[in-house]
Amino acid sequence: LHSTERSCLLRELHRFESIAIAQEKLEVAPPSPGQLRHVFFHNALPFVGFGFLDNAIMIAAGTQIELSIGVVLGISTMAGKHYQIQNCFFLFPCCCSLAGYVEALASRLGLSIPDLTPKQADMWQTRLSAHLGKAIGVTIGCILGMFPLLFFGEEEEKLEEK
Repeated sequence: LHSTERSCLLRELHRFESIAIAQEKLEVAPPSPGQLRHVFFHNALPFVGFGFLDNAIMIAAGTQIELSIGVVLGISTMAGKHYQIQNCFFLFPCCCSLAGYVEALASRLGLSIPDLTPKQADMWQTRLSAHLGKAIGVTIGCILGMFPLLFFGEEEEKLEEK
């Protein structure tokens, strides 16, 4: 972060902490269903993007990754097909570098931060909504990211015809 971004972040953290201290003695109502939906979608949308990129890249580039890294490291075909080996060498660095773009796209789509008090943000309902949003978002993204499979059937049929 640049110095101006760091000072802005520090200022917001101090503001958030002062609100938390002031409200610590107050009894805060749990978040409304609308706020929980906002938390859910705020967490789900970036994970849809991540899941999409995860599957689309792995399916499209998986064979090449297996052939190049598997040959260099002497990994068997079964081990090379193992998803985690591909993740370690290719996908995590690739998706981590694209994570900023996914989050920027989510903010451009008007996805604002939910307006919650610090106590509400720490309640179990809010955390559950956030975790469900992430899990369902990445699941939907992975399903959408399987679109390269639509093109593999045609290539296999052409090879069988030859």
